[in-house]
Amino acid sequence: MTTGTQTDIQANGSTVMATGERTAAHDTETDGARPRAFVLTGAFWVVCRNPRYLEELAARGLKILLVTPESYREQAQTCRKDPEHPASLIDDIAYVDGALDQEGSFTPSFVSGVRAWQQRYEITGAYAVGETLVEQTGLLCDTLGLRGPGLRATRVCRSKYLQRWYLAEFSPVSVVIPPARREEAALAELPYPVVLKPATRHSSSGVVAVSDAAALRSLLATYPAYETVLVEQQVTGQEFSVESLVQDGEVIFASVTRKETTESHARTFVELSHSVPSADADAERRLLEANRRMLTALGFRDGIAHAEWRTGDDGGPYLMEVAARTPGDGLLALYHLATGRPLEPEIVRIALGEPAAYPAPRRWTRQVYLEHGAGTLEDVSVDWPGVGPVWVADGRMWPEPAPGAPGDPAALRAVLVLKERGARLAPLASSDDRAVTFLIDAPSPGELDALEQRVRAAVTVTTGPEAGDVG
Repeated sequence: MTTGTQTDIQANGSTVMATGERTAAHDTETDGARPRAFVLTGAFWVVCRNPRYLEELAARGLKILLVTPESYREQAQTCRKDPEHPASLIDDIAYVDGALDQEGSFTPSFVSGVRAWQQRYEITGAYAVGETLVEQTGLLCDTLGLRGPGLRATRVCRSKYLQRWYLAEFSPVSVVIPPARREEAALAELPYPVVLKPATRHSSSGVVAVSDAAALRSLLATYPAYETVLVEQQVTGQEFSVESLVQDGEVIFASVTRKETTESHARTFVELSHSVPSADADAERRLLEANRRMLTALGFRDGIAHAEWRTGDDGGPYLMEVAARTPGDGLLALYHLATGRPLEPEIVRIALGEPAAYPAPRRWTRQVYLEHGAGTLEDVSVDWPGVGPVWVADGRMWPEPAPGAPGDPAALRAVLVLKERGARLAPLASSDDRAVTFLIDAPSPGELDALEQRVRAAVTVTTGPEAGDVG
């Protein structure tokens, strides 16, 4: 038998670390004594914004374990003490250290926290609610033999340059620039205009269009010295996303969402609207077929995929990026309004190996983000009968409007304020800069478009000067 920090091998085949830490092999013998649990991962406020995950798991009698970045500790501890807050359903939280612009940096503390849970719980499922810990959640599912997208999918979906490598069939011309190769990169040979993308960030952070080699060289110098970037040919054309439920490697539901971004008037690509479903039947057919082949190439097994596509000038579908997790923004709410049923229960069923299904949309829905000037947020007003602004910053729950029947009149469902009063507002450079959004639905695309214009005119965002500004 060895001593010190080495592993002791027991006669029964299990292992015990010198620190007393047990492996899964030993834990299996005591499964009857451990409560069954489910692991959710991602930003704390995203979990709170979608409380159905917590409610579904609690209804099954499962212990709910959350892995979230250390930056949410104070907020999470406060919310868990409130019996009216959905966070009160969480049984334990592991806080992890890392940074989105440093690949794999969350992994060591993630593994440490989850291995400690393995001694106390029988973990029966796991799901990445947001982008932050998708890759680490894939490792957890692979280690424990749980349902998940698969190691290839979760690794590739967290890296923009790996997506270009594995999914070259659907990709524009691109080049990967590692940190140590920036000075020698042959930028003059690229097909301008191009788009510069940090390899592992999300929410459109750092994604910028560039017109020539000199501008690209200058812009590269502003990114952290350790960050890998992807530079690719800019694809013009309409942007879409495809949301897919996949079970046992088969797509059981897929739908196309039309998107608008700041690209129409800026160098950035911050999303300004989502429309579910898309009204372009021809584009939908081509995108769904390309999306199916893309998921096959990833070996995507179980879960939900959110893939962003463009139809180029040549009519072909080009993959912008794909995520192995639930769609962000208000897309879950839109699908609930469009179909009459929430998506979250089906996602949980897939993660637990239960039969899952989801209906086609029956109404036309849209989420719109309002652009704003720079300054400080003073107030938001809504001139609409029965609807006022709901302030949902700092992890507060989003309201859940009841879906309408297929033929019901067009309706404004909610106006949400995503920042606190007094927050600094700046031009939209990433999704985190957005401050006000609204959700609408209608029985036809034309009625939806007309309603959007009426709501835009009814919402007023009042800003004041920033601290230090001279009036």
